[in-house]
Amino acid sequence: MYKKKPYFIVFEGVEGCGKSFQSKKLFNKLKKKKIKTILTREPGGTRSAELIRNLILKDYFDNDNTEKFDKYTDTLLYLAARNEHVKNKIKPALIKKKIVICDRFIDSTIAYQVLGKKVDLKFINNIHEKILQRVKPDIVFVLKVSNKSASKRLKKRKKKNRYDKFSQSFYTKAQNSFIKIAKSKKNYFILNSSNNDDKLENKIYDIVKKRLNINE
Repeated sequence: MYKKKPYFIVFEGVEGCGKSFQSKKLFNKLKKKKIKTILTREPGGTRSAELIRNLILKDYFDNDNTEKFDKYTDTLLYLAARNEHVKNKIKPALIKKKIVICDRFIDSTIAYQVLGKKVDLKFINNIHEKILQRVKPDIVFVLKVSNKSASKRLKKRKKKNRYDKFSQSFYTKAQNSFIKIAKSKKNYFILNSSNNDDKLENKIYDIVKKRLNINE
C-alpha cells in the first residue's frame, strides 16, 4: 500500500533519447493515482533558473559570434540554475513528501561538463556540497538510444538549442559517460529507449510502482 513519502526520480540521457517524453508519461500515471507529484527539469524549473537556462541554451556558436563562454563560466551557470532549483522547488517539494520527477540532474553535469569538456570534477563536487543540501535521487533512469532513433527525433524538433546540434561523436561519448556512471550505482536503471513505446513506459512505471508500494 502506498504511503506518502518524499521520492526523487531523475531521467538522464542524451538529446533525442526520449527522457522528456517518458518523464511526462510517468508524471501522468502518478497523477492519475492521485499521488502528489511535480514534474520539473534542468536547467530550469523555477523562474530564476529558467532565465539562466535561456542564457546558456541559446545558440551562441553561430558563425558571427567569436566570443564564447569559457567552459567554467558555462558550468557555473548550470550550477547557479541548480542552486535556485534545489532551494526553491526540489527541496520544498520533498519536505512536503511529494514525488519529484526531474528531466536531468547532476549526472548530466558529469557527462557533459566533466567527461565531455574536461571540467575539474573536484571543482563541481565542492560546489555541489554547498548547493545540493543532501538532495540526491532515489532512482535514476538512464535512457540508452540508438544513433538512428535519436537523430530522427532531433530532426522533428521545431525549436532547437545548441545541444541539439552537436556532432554524433559528441552524443556517443556523452551516452557512454551516462552508462559508465550508471553501472557503478544500484539505484540506476539503464533502459533501451530506441523505440520509446508503451513497453518502455510500463517498465518504468513497474519499477517506480514497486519502489513506492503502489497497488493497482
